[in-house]
Amino acid sequence: MIALTDQPFDPGVLLTAFCKDRTETGAVATFTGLARAEQGATTTLELEAYPGFTQAEIGRIADGARDRFKLDDFSIVHRVGQIAPGDAIVFVATAAGHRRAAFEACDFLMDYLKSRAPFWKKETGPDGAARWIEPRPQDHADITRWETP
Repeated sequence: MIALTDQPFDPGVLLTAFCKDRTETGAVATFTGLARAEQGATTTLELEAYPGFTQAEIGRIADGARDRFKLDDFSIVHRVGQIAPGDAIVFVATAAGHRRAAFEACDFLMDYLKSRAPFWKKETGPDGAARWIEPRPQDHADITRWETP
């Protein structure tokens, strides 16, 4: 499942639903990303996406993860719109036969979501000033480990 939503979500509820009736899955790994206040410098994070296009690109990446790590399943929920510090931005769950594949697939998906997924991010501070956010050099470095043969 891949979903973009402008509504807050509860990662615990998503995890419970994802794990339900998994009698053959050996491991589920999850990641939940939260919006940071950046020591008070950020009052709002805003994410923009192109409906349809963004989901399709995330689906392409997730299908690659399914094949690469032999996943049983995955779930990706990503916020768009205005997000307050402390709110969940992204939830990724991966289900696999064994823990290593579930962990690595979750890490792989987050690296791609962070640096390559078509989202546009803007932070607004307490003074109302806004700035666009680009992936950090570390985000680009993280993804290269998956591209090395």
